[in-house]
Amino acid sequence: MQTATLGRNGPTVGELGLGCMGMSPGVYGSADEVEGIATIRAATEAGITLIDTGDFYGMGHNEMLIRRALEGVPRSRVVISVKFGGMRDPSGMFIGQDNRPLAVKNFLAYSLRRLGTDYIDIYRPSRIDTAVPIEDTIGAIADMVRAGYVRHIGLSELGAETIKRAHRVHPIADLQIEYSLMSRGIEKTILPTIRQLGIGLTAYGVLSRGLLSGRLPPTGNKGDIRIVRMPRFQQGNVEQNLLLVEALRQIGEEKGATPAQLAIVWVRSRGTDIVPVIGARRRDQLKETLGALAINLDAADLARIEAAVSPNEIAGTRYDAPQMAHLDSEAHA
Repeated sequence: MQTATLGRNGPTVGELGLGCMGMSPGVYGSADEVEGIATIRAATEAGITLIDTGDFYGMGHNEMLIRRALEGVPRSRVVISVKFGGMRDPSGMFIGQDNRPLAVKNFLAYSLRRLGTDYIDIYRPSRIDTAVPIEDTIGAIADMVRAGYVRHIGLSELGAETIKRAHRVHPIADLQIEYSLMSRGIEKTILPTIRQLGIGLTAYGVLSRGLLSGRLPPTGNKGDIRIVRMPRFQQGNVEQNLLLVEALRQIGEEKGATPAQLAIVWVRSRGTDIVPVIGARRRDQLKETLGALAINLDAADLARIEAAVSPNEIAGTRYDAPQMAHLDSEAHA
């Protein structure tokens, strides 16, 4: 696998990353721990080095799962990215964001213990905390960089002006944000800003949470947030979106590729500074993801793909209204 460097001063990682959120229960319904561990191990064996998690994924379960999966893997072979700050109640509902400097250090201490490591490679607030200046949050992480507990600082879902403010406090390695054929809002201001500053991009939601694969969650699975809270999967929108995926499938049949693979190739084509983070929960999904690396498309192919999944024809926003309201990247795109 080829490698990419996140920003001017960030770590070198494999050209694809693995997002582990779905390996814990409470996001897409139930989860298979054994398969999740096997998938992480298969990813590292295939050359994937960037492992992405959040301390609130499964309320710590995800970090402990990663610890078990990485047993026996040299620490220097993986780059662990952790998002923090998201607060949840016992039912799993999000109840706020806490990015206070003292909270930063507290969250970090627990993540280090759950992951069984002395340091975290990239540490980032998961969302903006409107009660805390971004400068204070980044300053607290910078203290942890100087203390050796964190190697690099990342950001998540921030708008251009907030990114600039954070970067003035300490060099930022990468911005993690949703970017796909169906979510291209960053192209206007955010992407040019991070490129000007020398900040890398780790793109999540590359498959629009599975929608671009054409495989939908079971309608009866009320534990799956896509059904409950994501407009693009809801009746009246999903039918329109699947028509676009069908057009993508037709192109894929000509190229010997699945719609998911074409979606991954498209994101990779947007720049060498972009690393897609794919949420493969099973080894068969991982195999399909890795297969995208062998697909070569020319400019005409990529233009057809863009035309097939036009942003103007996407039905529904990427999150529901309450979640969209908490995205600094949407408010200040």
